Amino acid sequence: MAQILTAEGLSKAFGRVRAVADLSMDVREGEILGVLGPNGSGKTTLFNLLSGIEQPDRGCIRFRGREITRLSVHARCRMGIGRTYQIPRPFGNMSVLENLLVAATHGAGLSERRARAMVAEILDLTGLELLRHQMAHSLTLLDRKRLETARALATRPHLLLLDEIAGGLTESEARLVSEIIRAVNRKGVSVIWIEHLTSMMAGVDRILALDQGTRLMCGEPGQVMSCEAVINCYMGAGDPP
Repeated sequence: MAQILTAEGLSKAFGRVRAVADLSMDVREGEILGVLGPNGSGKTTLFNLLSGIEQPDRGCIRFRGREITRLSVHARCRMGIGRTYQIPRPFGNMSVLENLLVAATHGAGLSERRARAMVAEILDLTGLELLRHQMAHSLTLLDRKRLETARALATRPHLLLLDEIAGGLTESEARLVSEIIRAVNRKGVSVIWIEHLTSMMAGVDRILALDQGTRLMCGEPGQVMSCEAVINCYMGAGDPP
């Protein structure tokens, strides 16, 4: 299976704190790659490097065959890398529809006519159709999470980076969000999915386990979750294996 993204030897330090250290990874076309690790393992820093928010001290990133290591966030977005954040920050005084139109016109560079056609499909996919005219600041946490996902989709990503999109949700709400992500993946969008709880990783294609900014293991979910080093990493951090 072809690779949509590869990262080789990524390292990033903040002063004396080593957030990511000589990390290499790849994402295959059409797969969901889960990323696990306790707090402080480098998960969000990895996303910041892949999306362009942070620049690596060393290493190389390639997306769809092109080196993007020093490209801006905007350039990577236009190339097809979309991202969500742990804490949704929509434009609160805009409606759900207006938030998506901003993402489609400024993020994806679409005309308003094309943006509206695409946004209608995204509203249906994410279950936000009936809330299209509601102000974002009045949404529930679940609907803010769905809007966060929808805004990323409105940039027309080939690769979607999900940063704990189910965080803070109930079990049933998390399942709903998970179903949306899998529907997106079935449409051909590759996904890198960070989650703190291992229960959300059921059904992903592979899992990349991180520990203190390094690659602990990458493989099929059953193989990774039964690995003694992975179990010890989580038990040592007080997280459920």
